[in-house]
Amino acid sequence: MRRLKKSIFLGISGGIVAVLGLVRLAFPEVTGGEVNSTEESVVEPVPPQGNSSTPAGKLQYSHGGTEEGPGSMELKELSADPGERVSWHPVRSVPSYAKCFPDVQEVQIVAARRWGVSPVRNRQEAERRRKELVYIGANPFYYLDDGMTHSIPYLVPRAAHLLSDISRSYLDSLYVKGIPLHRIIVSSVLRTQDDVARLQRRNGNATEQSCHLFGTTFDICYNRFSTVSPPGGPERQPVRSDTLKWVLSEVLHDIREQGRCYVKYEVKQGCFHITVR
Repeated sequence: MRRLKKSIFLGISGGIVAVLGLVRLAFPEVTGGEVNSTEESVVEPVPPQGNSSTPAGKLQYSHGGTEEGPGSMELKELSADPGERVSWHPVRSVPSYAKCFPDVQEVQIVAARRWGVSPVRNRQEAERRRKELVYIGANPFYYLDDGMTHSIPYLVPRAAHLLSDISRSYLDSLYVKGIPLHRIIVSSVLRTQDDVARLQRRNGNATEQSCHLFGTTFDICYNRFSTVSPPGGPERQPVRSDTLKWVLSEVLHDIREQGRCYVKYEVKQGCFHITVR
C-alpha cells in the first residue's frame, strides 16, 4: 500500500479530533463527565447583621391599589433558592445627617401649601374630606406608631405614594444588604387644627403653620423599627437601631436627590421630617 503523504495524514487526523471535540461539547455524558465551567465559584456570605441564621428572603409584593392610594397590599418573604448566587451590598449611611437632610420648616412649608389640602379643623371634618385624602392606616410595608395621639392616618395621594415607595425601597435595601427585615415606624402624619392647638398647650415650640396640617408631611422614626418575623417561623431577633438608621438614611438620601421630597433630620424628636415635593 502506498504510504500516505504526511500533509494528508495530518489533515485527516485534525478533522477527526475536531469532530470528536464537537461531539464532546454537544453530548458531555458520552465522556462520562461534564465539561468544566469557567465561572468562578462563589461562597455565599453570612448576613452581616442580626442573629438570624439564614439570609433575608426575597420580597414579593401584591396589591390592589388605585391612582388614589396604595390600596390593599401584602408582604411576603420568600427563602432564597438553594445555590442562588448572592452578593450582599455594603451599608454606607450618609456623610452627615445634618448636611444631607437640611430642609427646614421655611423650605418644607412652601411645598406643603402647594401640594396639600386646606387645613382640616378636626377629625370629623377629615372623615368628610375622604375624596381629598388617602387613609394609610393599614399597610404591610410600614407601621403606624401606637403612641400617635396627635395626628390621624391621612395623607394626600402624592404623599401616600411617597411613603409607600420609601417603605418598599427600605425593605428592598435591607434584603440586598443581607439584613433581617424591619419596617419603618411612622410617628406623625396629618394634624388637624385641634391637634395643633393641643400640642401647643404641651409644647410651646409647636407652630400654627405646621406642615402636618396639609396632609403632605409625615415623620419616620430613626431610633425605633418594627421587626418582621418569617411567616410561620420563630420571632426574629432585632438588629441594632444604628444599622437600620444607616440604611434608612441611604434610602431617604437617594429619594431626596431625585427631587421627590424634602427631609429634615430632627435631633430631639428622633425622626426624619419629610414633605412631598
